[in-house]
Amino acid sequence: MAANERDMTFLADMLRIRRMEEKCAELYGATKIRGFLHLYIGEEACAVGALHALTPDDNVVATYREHGHALVRGVPMESIMAEMFGKVTGCARGRGGSMHLFDAATRFFGGTAIVGGGLPVATGLALADEMRGDPRVTACFFGDGAVAEGAFHESLNLAALWGLPVLFICENNFYAMGTAIDRAHAQTDLTVKAAAYGVATASADGMDVLAVHEATTAAVAHVRAGKGPLFLELQTYRFRAHSMFDPELYRSKDEVEEWKRRDPIDIHAARLRERGELDDAAFAALDAAAEAEVAAAVDFAEASEWEDVGDLLLHVTGGRP
Repeated sequence: MAANERDMTFLADMLRIRRMEEKCAELYGATKIRGFLHLYIGEEACAVGALHALTPDDNVVATYREHGHALVRGVPMESIMAEMFGKVTGCARGRGGSMHLFDAATRFFGGTAIVGGGLPVATGLALADEMRGDPRVTACFFGDGAVAEGAFHESLNLAALWGLPVLFICENNFYAMGTAIDRAHAQTDLTVKAAAYGVATASADGMDVLAVHEATTAAVAHVRAGKGPLFLELQTYRFRAHSMFDPELYRSKDEVEEWKRRDPIDIHAARLRERGELDDAAFAALDAAAEAEVAAAVDFAEASEWEDVGDLLLHVTGGRP
């Protein structure tokens, strides 16, 4: 794919995530989506830049803020939206909801609701591939809050000890729910913690999709070459509260507005405009396409059925096959 085509794809994917997430917030207010909902607005460059550096055969593990990752990975928006609605046509038959998106066909293995819970899963996937001789990379996304969990330290230690092909991608948005990073970590340079286990490290601007893509491409090459795991920190920021239940009393509006001036969509669109590859009409067309995809996904979810109560034990241990 030529660089200009790739970069337009990056812009289109960030717009698809943004419009889907905005609609999800609206639908949550209308009680169409229930339970917890964690929006990715502001962090789109991380998922887009990183996932485009992987192959379809690689594994992806994400957190509960994973809608954008699932979408870019190739999970159909209709399937994602139906899962949000709790409908049987969702990617997890409506049983998982927002925090538990899963799609084996695209090797998207969660959607993990427990903070840090995806790290041992990713390490296990990488171990299985290593034992079978499968040349895959496992990319594991998690937030800065997960770095304080024991699972982070155990997973990085084992991955380094066994030289496993896993790429640990920390989306550092500087807040573990409502706790600022400097109030939870005595050492706020998270790469130092990873390096303590002998893991190679790198950092990138998580608000710039090209910076993320370049850093992830290099990181994937390192891991795929059999050089062991790598920890990649992407410094980013969520523009919305931690979840829809969060009153957001822990950070100032001025801080949020300052970060919004570094909107990853605006940054990338401005770059394309400067290169003469984007004008108002082209941007409007991409945006309209994203809006249309969202509208179709919502219609699909609305029209879908709820799972039949007779299937309650389907896929449950001890239940019928």
